[in-house]
Amino acid sequence: MSVITRSSALRLFVRARAFSTAPPPRFRRLGRVLVLSGALTTSVLGYAFHTDASSIEPAPSDTRTLSDLVRAYIVYGTCSIAPLVDAAPTILDILFGTPGVGEIVESFVRATFFHQFVGAETANGALPLLASLRAESKGALFAYVVEVDEKDAAGQRNTERQPVHKRVVEETIRSINTSADFEDGRDSLQNGLIGRRTWVAVKLTSMLPNSQSLINLSTHLTHTRAPLEPPVLFPGTPSPSDLSILHSSTSTGALTESDIHDLKELYNDLVQICTRAEERGVRVFIDAEHSWHQPAIDAFGHALMERFNKLPSNDFRRTWWDISSWASSPSARESAHDKVRPLVYVTYQAYLRRMPAHLAHSLALARVRGYALGVKLVRGAYQPHELAAHQLARSAGFPVGSYSSKHSRSLSISPDPEPPVQLSKDATDQCYNDCVTLLIDAISQDVHRSGRFGAPGIGIFFGTHNWTSCEFILEELVKKGLGVVEHVGIDEVQEDVVRIPLEVGERIAFGQLYGMSDALTNYLVRRTRCERPCVIKYVPFGALVQVMPYLSRRAIENKSVLGAGGAARERKEAAALIWKKMKGLVVP
Repeated sequence: MSVITRSSALRLFVRARAFSTAPPPRFRRLGRVLVLSGALTTSVLGYAFHTDASSIEPAPSDTRTLSDLVRAYIVYGTCSIAPLVDAAPTILDILFGTPGVGEIVESFVRATFFHQFVGAETANGALPLLASLRAESKGALFAYVVEVDEKDAAGQRNTERQPVHKRVVEETIRSINTSADFEDGRDSLQNGLIGRRTWVAVKLTSMLPNSQSLINLSTHLTHTRAPLEPPVLFPGTPSPSDLSILHSSTSTGALTESDIHDLKELYNDLVQICTRAEERGVRVFIDAEHSWHQPAIDAFGHALMERFNKLPSNDFRRTWWDISSWASSPSARESAHDKVRPLVYVTYQAYLRRMPAHLAHSLALARVRGYALGVKLVRGAYQPHELAAHQLARSAGFPVGSYSSKHSRSLSISPDPEPPVQLSKDATDQCYNDCVTLLIDAISQDVHRSGRFGAPGIGIFFGTHNWTSCEFILEELVKKGLGVVEHVGIDEVQEDVVRIPLEVGERIAFGQLYGMSDALTNYLVRRTRCERPCVIKYVPFGALVQVMPYLSRRAIENKSVLGAGGAARERKEAAALIWKKMKGLVVP
């Protein structure tokens, strides 16, 4: 009987095992592997974070929240992986086009890269950011960063749908109005010219249905400009007659009738933008692009400067800081807006081998033609593309000066056997500092020539993420008597600051890209004293889907903009600040 009972119990146990929910052995092994892998990954990430946080001293002051810092750590952690960054555009194209995955990827990109590098989806949406920046003594340089898809643009020519490049023009004018309204809403001293630190940037390739028209104009100018003595290397330097070709209605050389039509429209759109900017007292910055676009961009930029930066004749400089002339009545206040000088700024890239000869020529041209020169000095972010394009053009076997993008797979149009850009970062850094010296000399001469209240004949925007260059600029300002060192206490720490008088502050500004080099931006705010902000953040805006090309390029260009190890440095700074804030939360 006992044997039968045990046998029945055994059968019941076997049946129970058959219907048991316990996982089979192979799944239990997989679960253990996943748990161990997760623990190992967490340990590795924790160790990497601790290493990052302990490898650098956190900035003494930083206004970012903990969530902002975590986002920056994720973004720059990704940007530190060079192969992933280079492949990012292709990967994102594939993921966004995959059903069910695109929405998840879009949410991730929005929460990370978009919020890190883009101020808002619209100009009005960025108003809280503008107010936040101004509360920290920082200005803003607005930029609508939507780019034209040339395939779509080609199909829009004969449809009622508004072309993308025309929408860019409208959004740029809207951003000018938003910038002016923001400044008008501040205290009365900032109406008119004084203290306006919300400006607008434009990108010419986004204002054409096909950017090839700019390349064709650049090719035309490269082959028709009169030689200079001493010569200026490619992409050359502008001449007052550069845009005379637009008076023609027939094709000539590299330019087709369609090119000429589109370029005329571009010029008219830029005049419309600058006219509105002049009416509202908002400065306009023309971004630099690849060397094959640059001769044409320079031509448009200097034509606009000559038209909108014109100085009073007979060397008479009208007063730009005569408060009583505009504060007494609305009409007088409106007339003060036309005193914004320089109104238009052109970008100069220090990594181009034509510098500083091109800059010296521009200074001389502005003096002869009687207009204020607006200079945005940057290093440049396209060096790998420039070198690759030049090498491809050379390998195609075309004689020097004879090839163009029409006959080669390369976009390069340089007639020189050497690439247009410097081969090393050290050479670019030295060129940047040489240009700084030249420009600060020009500011010193202009201030002494015009006096404290004369209309500025030059304006400089130092766009740089380089700490050494920023220190060099401050030293040069002090050396030339354009700034005074004062010893002050900041957060119970004694520190030297540079006090910049208003007439110098109206001629200079420092700038960094939004979402990048915040430690440097905050340092410059601490190190300078001026009646109005002289540190600016370049703030892009646009809808996520439309700014994806900008975000992809931003991730890739971080390697050039920040220099070797720049993304790693940003990641470590974010980690150090996260650790500092976390310790502050647990310490009573």
